[in-house]
Amino acid sequence: MDMKELNYIVAIADEGSISAAAEKLFMAQSSLSQALSVYEAELGTPIFVRTSRGVRPTPSGSVFISHARQILNHYRLAQSEVWDIEGLNGGRVEFGISSFRGTYLLPPALKQFHASYPQIQVEITELDSWDLEDRILKGLLDIALIAAPSEKIRHSCDFLMKDEIVLAASVSHPVMAFAHPCSEKSGEYWIDLKDTKEFTYILGSPGTVLGTMLRRELLKAGVEPAAASSQVSAPMAAAMARAGLGLAATYRSCIPAHEPAQYLKIGRKGVFLDLALIYPSGGYRSKAAAALGEVLRQTYLGLEREARQIYD
Repeated sequence: MDMKELNYIVAIADEGSISAAAEKLFMAQSSLSQALSVYEAELGTPIFVRTSRGVRPTPSGSVFISHARQILNHYRLAQSEVWDIEGLNGGRVEFGISSFRGTYLLPPALKQFHASYPQIQVEITELDSWDLEDRILKGLLDIALIAAPSEKIRHSCDFLMKDEIVLAASVSHPVMAFAHPCSEKSGEYWIDLKDTKEFTYILGSPGTVLGTMLRRELLKAGVEPAAASSQVSAPMAAAMARAGLGLAATYRSCIPAHEPAQYLKIGRKGVFLDLALIYPSGGYRSKAAAALGEVLRQTYLGLEREARQIYD
């Protein structure tokens, strides 16, 4: 087997399905299935058990997949060190970020990075913060932007910026009758969650940082709101709230420009969380990953400064 073939095996294991892995690898399902059969024949044992819902590793397959991941990780680290020696004139960075946050925060940073390092390719993985931590721990990513504090990573975690959780609502939503101006000039408002108990919330998934934090704040305020569409994604919840279908939490960093909606601070002081860059603990941090981290830091520094100026 070569590196490409090992990557096929790991992709099938990650996706739990030959068809999904084939789609991810941009190849025909029949070709990937045939290649897997050849690999299994070469090993003399099945790597996966086929089921009605996809595939799962056999006991011996799990051992093989674990070694395959290690080999691919060592190969990627070797590539990074070689590219570093060549002075960032080529290479690749595996970068992770949530889909919601990445939609708003990532494009300007990537534009700047590509202008400074045109020969470096950035591969983007979109997952929730908790899933991104798992990818970092497995060595599948070089760098990731997550909501801090990290649940599993205590080292190799660098503060990036503060973000704020706000409530999204239609400009005509009756909750505005309970909104308080933050100042005479800012045009911003804050809300006491106790005043929202009669309104419907679009809570979003409890399996995300945003969904968890909103539920925590409502619990602290003693509010048990009527909930609708509690399993929708964060972008969908915010869009539904802007359309007047309820209240939803969103990040200040993810507010669309020129969108006719109202965004309310939660309480006078607001609810904030840190965003951090994480790297594989104890692993080699490539110059390309460090360069991307620095571009992200410089790009978002201005955003954090603007957010602070609103209420200072």
